[in-house]
Amino acid sequence: MTAETSQTLDRGLRVLKLLADTDHGLTVTELSTKLGVNRTVVYRLLATLEQHALVRRDLGGRARVGLGVLSLGRQVHPLVREAALPALRSLAEDIGATAHLTLADGSEALAVAVVEPTWTDYHVAYRTGFRHPLDRGAAGKAILAARQGVVDDPGFTLTHGELEAGASGAAAPLLGVTGIEGSVGVVMLSDSVPERVGPRVLDAAREVADALR
Repeated sequence: MTAETSQTLDRGLRVLKLLADTDHGLTVTELSTKLGVNRTVVYRLLATLEQHALVRRDLGGRARVGLGVLSLGRQVHPLVREAALPALRSLAEDIGATAHLTLADGSEALAVAVVEPTWTDYHVAYRTGFRHPLDRGAAGKAILAARQGVVDDPGFTLTHGELEAGASGAAAPLLGVTGIEGSVGVVMLSDSVPERVGPRVLDAAREVADALR
């Protein structure tokens, strides 16, 4: 550790990361082994994290991520939304369609930022907070493609009529952003997606990913 960092904080964050990577929790002994510290240090770290509801221990003594992380997670959406808005505005104005940033939330896709074009006579109404299954619609399917490691050329997903009759969508996943599963896309009232839209959406997704790194 360097003089500018906190060893205790670093260990606490490592505990949270280790617990986040397991579904069944970890014992004090297992955490001690993984961290390379003695059990007394682990007990102190867990006690502190429990006080902030970031960690809980079950009846068997296994430590798991606590519900307190949810309140922290809710604060991530505004930060992500703010970082994505410039690219979304540019995309919406360029294409003349509603642009959106969508994040994975369990088995659902959640729209966390939406920008509508200012110059079109009509466009799809797509609201922040809109949810749909990950396996339906371009936004969710783009996220699943990235999750499954099957993002090949051309790198974007096109759909038609899966979420709204008469509407088509294009989306590209956010790649290389630690801790975030998401996609950038557009939705438009058309029978098909114009050829230039897919590559433009892919560029916007790269812009957003760069802004979030």
